[in-house]
Amino acid sequence: MAGSAGGRPSVFPTLLYADAKAAVRQLTEAFGFTERSVYEGEDGTVLHAELVQGNGAVMLGSKGRGGVFDTAMRGAGPAGVYVVVDDVDAHHRRAVEQGAEILMPPTDQDYGSRDYMARDLEGNVWSFGTYAPETGTGA
Repeated sequence: MAGSAGGRPSVFPTLLYADAKAAVRQLTEAFGFTERSVYEGEDGTVLHAELVQGNGAVMLGSKGRGGVFDTAMRGAGPAGVYVVVDDVDAHHRRAVEQGAEILMPPTDQDYGSRDYMARDLEGNVWSFGTYAPETGTGA
């Protein structure tokens, strides 16, 4: 298994939203992501966006714009994404202040992590916590 060159992430959760602009707003304002890039069509549809958090990133776009990925995702259920953060309690407070739906408050887990769970505006489940799995080339 090869590592990622230059510390860049090599796995990107990719989500489609009916209102991708609202998703970008919630992910940045409530969940602390930073916009790396947002490309919009002439009608304001989000064609592609990349948001970063730590050394990871998520890609997203608007549903209903056509193409192979949009067709493949039609009718797909919500996704679950885990994001590593340094201060779970501060991250949780920010999400609450921004009105995010919290599914589980910050909780110490048996496997050593502290994390919480929230649902975004379109049903995807986001977990934020301290668990950072090793990504080396171990067997």
